[in-house]
Amino acid sequence: MRNSILVRSIAAVSGIVMLASVAACGDNTTASTDSSAKSDTKTETVSGNFSGAGASSQQAAVEAWIAGFQGTNPDAKVAYNPSGSGAGVSTFLTGATAWAGSDASLADNEVEQSKSVCASGTAFDIPVYISPIAVVFNLQGVSGKGKTLNMDAETIAKIFDGKITKWNDDAIKKQNPKVDLPDLDITVVHRSDKSGTTKNFLSYVKDAAGDAWSYDLGENWPNEIGQGAKGTSGVISTVQQADGTIGYADASQAGDLGTVAVKVGDDYVPFSAEAAAKVVDASPLDDSAKGDNRVVVKLDHNTTEKGAYPIVLVSYDVACPAYKDANTAKFVKSWLTYVTSDEGQQTAASAAGSAPMSNTLRQKVVKSIDAITTK
Repeated sequence: MRNSILVRSIAAVSGIVMLASVAACGDNTTASTDSSAKSDTKTETVSGNFSGAGASSQQAAVEAWIAGFQGTNPDAKVAYNPSGSGAGVSTFLTGATAWAGSDASLADNEVEQSKSVCASGTAFDIPVYISPIAVVFNLQGVSGKGKTLNMDAETIAKIFDGKITKWNDDAIKKQNPKVDLPDLDITVVHRSDKSGTTKNFLSYVKDAAGDAWSYDLGENWPNEIGQGAKGTSGVISTVQQADGTIGYADASQAGDLGTVAVKVGDDYVPFSAEAAAKVVDASPLDDSAKGDNRVVVKLDHNTTEKGAYPIVLVSYDVACPAYKDANTAKFVKSWLTYVTSDEGQQTAASAAGSAPMSNTLRQKVVKSIDAITTK
């Protein structure tokens, strides 16, 4: 997870198919044990031009998935626009893309809106990408690849709410007694666009920091502290440019920046794919998610499990259970089958340092994919 990811731009694909339709059927709580619920089920090859859009956090993984998928489907041309979770879902809900990537699960009104683009039923979301969210910082003489500072949830909350403004504040010093912290202003960097990464990060802060964070949870940054930057790459670039900055981003792009080791129980835990996976597997599904086929993880941000890293992004793919265009349905079913397979998850882990989903979670996901009709 500590490898720097080179973010490449995806070439625009001509003749991108404008898609419409979809619906859902499914189950947000019951794991299938039927032999048909296997992620490596073989599907016939597909051809045509297909596009998706959404979470920038998934970009490195999606690039690797496209290469792997097109290796066995050479006549399928797949493009992905890392426009951000909110923009991706909005585009999907117009029928312009086959699927969306989102770091936040669908809102109730988005599920309802999907009736207009799905051939029947409503859209569903399934987890495809699990990654720590790193709290990244640039502090001369302190930060660097593999370098960490210890912080508890309350300290993180107060920094991002402008209540701790200096790097040598007592709250930081007490947790890092061996570090020579400078008398330097802290500059907060946050997402300027509607972002599922923001929602996941602030979900941790709200759950774990108690009264230190009073804002309502959402995909938009809630206060006037610091400066905004668009997309994951925008936050990373802005933090890299100035001494004293701190931000949050998908850990795959942390690169040479310093990162925060988060207090869990009596320990401080740095991010890793393994530490992120521990939290996901220990967390229940969200039974309040309305709609069929939805698999939404309700992360336990207050876990005390040893070695678990609680600031985790579970990124979803959004799709329809039925499409007006049979070839689009065939593609989406084949694409999601590959992405969530052992091979697909290991491909993402190699490219982006993400945590492969467990077999227990995969069983639930495959049941939703199997519900997509292709005729």
